[in-house]
Amino acid sequence: MIVQGGADDSTATMLHIDMDAFFASVELLDHPELRGQPVIIGHAGGRGVVTSATYEARRLGVHSAMPVSVAMRLAPKAHILPPHRKLYEHYSAEVMRIFRDVTPLVEPLSIDEAFLDVSGARRLLGSPSAIGAQVRARVFAETGLTCSVGASSTKFVAKMASQRAKPDGMLVVPESEILTFLHPLPIKALWGVGASTEAALARIGIKTVRELAETPLPALTRAVGEAAGQKLHALALGIDPRGIVLERQEKSIGHENTFEFDVSDRRVLHRELLKQANQVAVRLRRAGLEGRTVALKLRFSDFTTITRSRTLAEPSDLGKQIYDEAKAIFDALDLRDDQRVRLIGVRVEQLAESGSVVHQPSLWADEAESQTDGWRDAERTIDKLAARFGSGAVGPASLMRTKNPPTPE
Repeated sequence: MIVQGGADDSTATMLHIDMDAFFASVELLDHPELRGQPVIIGHAGGRGVVTSATYEARRLGVHSAMPVSVAMRLAPKAHILPPHRKLYEHYSAEVMRIFRDVTPLVEPLSIDEAFLDVSGARRLLGSPSAIGAQVRARVFAETGLTCSVGASSTKFVAKMASQRAKPDGMLVVPESEILTFLHPLPIKALWGVGASTEAALARIGIKTVRELAETPLPALTRAVGEAAGQKLHALALGIDPRGIVLERQEKSIGHENTFEFDVSDRRVLHRELLKQANQVAVRLRRAGLEGRTVALKLRFSDFTTITRSRTLAEPSDLGKQIYDEAKAIFDALDLRDDQRVRLIGVRVEQLAESGSVVHQPSLWADEAESQTDGWRDAERTIDKLAARFGSGAVGPASLMRTKNPPTPE
């Protein structure tokens, strides 16, 4: 189920994405012959515990942290595969990379789930339901894994929606339908309601979220305490003001590339700068950000590394402007003809929300603004075409001409 009744999903900009039986699904990539069968991930024998299990095994009562010996009694025909932590970390990094291609506002909760705030990506990628569908398609196409997506205006409801969508589904709950979604649910569906809280609420006749929402707050606080009563009452009304908490505050957006062979050809290096400048610009626009400082990073064949930067007169999210500044920085270095580059990178810093900085008119405002508007229109058109046909479908002519990597010199 995605959106019922043709409801407007524009308010459902908080996505919770959860990989389906992640560890088990990763193991099945190397064991496709076991698909559709009960599979347990864990070390057999001794005191081994279940790390994960396929949905076929879960339907037989197997769950994580259960002793493998108990799991085998419940599912005697299940296959047991040992866990491979490094493999899970690899696929987790791939999935999180896909999430951050959509928006930099990603809050990982664990190795296999994250919240995404896609409010800044709607103009480029479409509605929240369209973005959720794109993410699911990309995850499957690039990793072979499936995920479930919940979308709403709050973290709490988005996470509940993703659990209802499992496995391999999507559920979008617009703000206008949150109470319709929440109120029929049993009280234990709410965060923070364990066995003791459930029993305390049952003693005062509360068994559903609707009954909790309709209970006066003083009665709740007497039953479960001040803090828990206020929190649960707010959740029952669909109130959850929390936003994305980043692992680290996003202060810059950049791309860099280590060449297979060290490069001294300036044309190749200029093309790489152009490619990276456009990649950075796309990420800025998706995040609804602009940057004021352009930084260039170079690492040479002897591993010497330098970083140089220039500050723009005004913040920008345009690949053309970012490239022009990065190229000017590069050309000003006056490198030797035989000086070889191992790594090159472009980064934009001093980020701010698009439109939050007032642009000062220049002396030749009409001409300058016309050129900038022309580039902005062109790049946003490219964004839309790339979203529809793929990132390599359209781009600057100089990048389309050369697809092969540089050869050793």
